[in-house]
Amino acid sequence: MKRLAAMVLLAGALVLASRGAMAWTSDGHRAVGFIAEQLIDGSAAQRQVAALLLPGENLARAAIWADCVKATFCGPHTAEMDAWLAANPRHNEYHYTNVPFQLEHYREHAVGTDDDDIVQILRQCIAVLRQKEGEAANPHHFTPRQALLLLVHLVGDIHQPLHVAGTYVNRDGAFMLPQTQSQIDGRTIFDARGGSSLLLDPSMVDSPTGSRSFHAYWDHTVPDYAMRRSGAKSPQQFAQIVIAANPAVPADAGDAAGWPLLWADDTLAVSHLAMAGVTAGTLTQDGKYRAWPLSLPADYPVTSSALARTQLIKGGYRLAALLKAIWP
Repeated sequence: MKRLAAMVLLAGALVLASRGAMAWTSDGHRAVGFIAEQLIDGSAAQRQVAALLLPGENLARAAIWADCVKATFCGPHTAEMDAWLAANPRHNEYHYTNVPFQLEHYREHAVGTDDDDIVQILRQCIAVLRQKEGEAANPHHFTPRQALLLLVHLVGDIHQPLHVAGTYVNRDGAFMLPQTQSQIDGRTIFDARGGSSLLLDPSMVDSPTGSRSFHAYWDHTVPDYAMRRSGAKSPQQFAQIVIAANPAVPADAGDAAGWPLLWADDTLAVSHLAMAGVTAGTLTQDGKYRAWPLSLPADYPVTSSALARTQLIKGGYRLAALLKAIWP
């Protein structure tokens, strides 16, 4: 438990202040990329992907580009990254949607959704890679390479429960289900910023200092624990172990343009499990942000890491299937 607590604290220190914090961190995204890379090997999709990537890049490396562009933790920005930032001032918001976790379905223009949320941006990326033209298909004017870099990353993000499911609370820490966006007024119902304002109980960490964000826990600690429990020492080894086990990942039905909506619904169902037994305390303050102390069930590290393992596998297999659907 002390080792896990230290990992939670480290993850909290790494989480970005904004709601656009990274999902899965680099190892989780690279694992998704490595799985898909193996599954499309030798296909038309693999050749099309290679044509859009730079020399030395692969899907695992491409999968972290959309997080690397947020800051300089991957190294100095390239001219390509600077151009992206200038053209996409809302890029942080592309990584998530905020549908109340209690719901079953993602509905366009409903509470927590946005025209630039993860579902809509994924649909735009698919359209661009299918060479659809026009403002309606590509309002952000993504290039095919940008669309690929985004798509590879966001397919990972959409499988992280807290990048689809929003958490809304009142002052007493009760989880609320707002019916309209206007009800989230910061007085009776608060947006917990994708779990970033929900802080793990101090008993779970060695020191009360630093962030104890629930979002950070899911980004870093949970997938790391999932990989270690699988016997993997690296994202690439995790991908090899997963594929060797030949997991049953059901194929998505219908046109691939609609798959992001299906995945959002599926991740909402997973969020119900991720939130099971989780309770919040009364409103407090964490620096400049409102916060609520969070308590987790005693077996949460085990159950959450099992969910994360399944989600990472889905992400890799679904990314491969999507790329093959785009380039059959």
